Amino acid sequence: MYVYDQYDQHIIEDRVRQFRDQTRRYLSGELGGEEFRPLRLQNGLYIQRFAPMLRIAVPYGLLSSTQLRKLAYIARHYDKGYAHISTRTNVQFNWPELEEVPEILAELATVQMHAIQTSGNCIRNTTTDQFAGVARDELIDPRPWCEIIRQWSTFHPEFAFLPRKFKIAVNGAVSDRAAIEVHDIGLEAVKNDAGELGFRVSVGGGLGRTPIVGSFINEFLPWQHLLTYLDAILRVYNRYGRRDNKFKARIKILVKALTPEVFAERVDAEWAHLKDGPATLTDDEVQRVSRFFVDPAYRELADQDAELARLDAEHPGFARWRVRNVVAHKKPGYAAVTLSLKKTGVAPGDVTDKQLEAIADLADRYSFGEARNSHEQNMILADVEQAKLFELWQELRELGLATPNIGLLTDIICCPGGDFCSLANAKSIPIAEAIQRRFDDLDYLFDIGNLDLNISGCMNACGHHHIGHIGILGVDKKGAEFYQVSLGGSSGRDASLGQILGPSFAQEAMPDVIEKVINVYVEQRTEDEQFIDTFRRIGIEPFKERVYAANH
Repeated sequence: MYVYDQYDQHIIEDRVRQFRDQTRRYLSGELGGEEFRPLRLQNGLYIQRFAPMLRIAVPYGLLSSTQLRKLAYIARHYDKGYAHISTRTNVQFNWPELEEVPEILAELATVQMHAIQTSGNCIRNTTTDQFAGVARDELIDPRPWCEIIRQWSTFHPEFAFLPRKFKIAVNGAVSDRAAIEVHDIGLEAVKNDAGELGFRVSVGGGLGRTPIVGSFINEFLPWQHLLTYLDAILRVYNRYGRRDNKFKARIKILVKALTPEVFAERVDAEWAHLKDGPATLTDDEVQRVSRFFVDPAYRELADQDAELARLDAEHPGFARWRVRNVVAHKKPGYAAVTLSLKKTGVAPGDVTDKQLEAIADLADRYSFGEARNSHEQNMILADVEQAKLFELWQELRELGLATPNIGLLTDIICCPGGDFCSLANAKSIPIAEAIQRRFDDLDYLFDIGNLDLNISGCMNACGHHHIGHIGILGVDKKGAEFYQVSLGGSSGRDASLGQILGPSFAQEAMPDVIEKVINVYVEQRTEDEQFIDTFRRIGIEPFKERVYAANH
């Protein structure tokens, strides 16, 4: 993973000193609330329903064991003993005291972490595939390119005050596990007929109040021109994006208003002034960054298929966990393991201080001292020897991190909702738990198969409900909390937005509603179909008829 140099460290420490003084001045009354607001947002500090919320940057989801232990320390000493993994692979603390936030930032700086550009109208954390660098279907390792974008975008003076927040994702694999088509900019690594590397560029994707799937405006951008082309896109957005209405300020609105073709023309016109300029990437620069992402000291091992099959037969729980939580690795004898943060009764994405410390220890013993966050709000040990999977599974069970539900209905993406967020129309966490409790039969969950269920507490869509196979949105009906259901969303290749099922439902009805939806799928599916396949074949009407029939 990337390691700070002296300049990086100086910049971060200087920012901590600045914010310490700004906070002091605000608390003493020298700065008013409106003056302090942009300063705190530049440092990832929100004011939520009951307390401040501090969002910590985790570039492309990668964490060292040292950083995990620091997060555990902060959770224990400055919060209520836990942290939350966000859908942008960042870490959030929900209960810090305002006067202690500068101390938290100072602690983070000692392990090369910060909260810069996790909020505000700037370029946010660049994300990628949680299996980057180890996936078998990978064309290139996207992490060096994410780091190049991070270095280009951090403190970029031209893009510090954009019309609205801005998100970039990079995919380097055949499967799109980075959801690039619902980002402001999505980058997909491709090679041309000559075998040269480039990027397919999507713009104008996004969720929230106006969900839109992005449009590809460049089918092959040579890698050397990545930053100059990104500059051109951001300049066009900065110049023409709306600033009079925050609900229409995202780049997706601009791309739709101009049309993708006209937007691409304006980008090309701007790019003509930038192409081959100082920001053009060189082999030396790419190699400089790539050196931080070389393979760890893998051992020469053989796959353990026979031994693992024997353990599967003896331990059904291990077999289930291996099917759902373990994926193939590019190196023989290794596997990537997802630690489920979706145990029933725990808010999805929450992890305790003790669990963070334990994960740090596991990372040191099993995965070369590194862990990752995923945008599905889970954590990953990416480099585990297959011969140690059984031992690791036993430890994860004791920690409550071995629920075998990755990719299943109970692996719910969920925003903090009305329990924390001042923007939310409704609570999200109780809905997630009620659904998890209704579907607590693992055999049935495995039979249902792959299914993405996403929950958002408001139209800001922090839970990505638009791209869930089943999406749930909290809505306010005359002061009461209700929930709207959508079906058919997808975040992978050829992404799609969910279709609204119909009128919203009361909180207590939600488990029944989801059960009826699942029953239609189980009755209608063919042998090889997953939920999304069946939905696309039969459409929304059979689900609508079943769900609303009992209400008449």
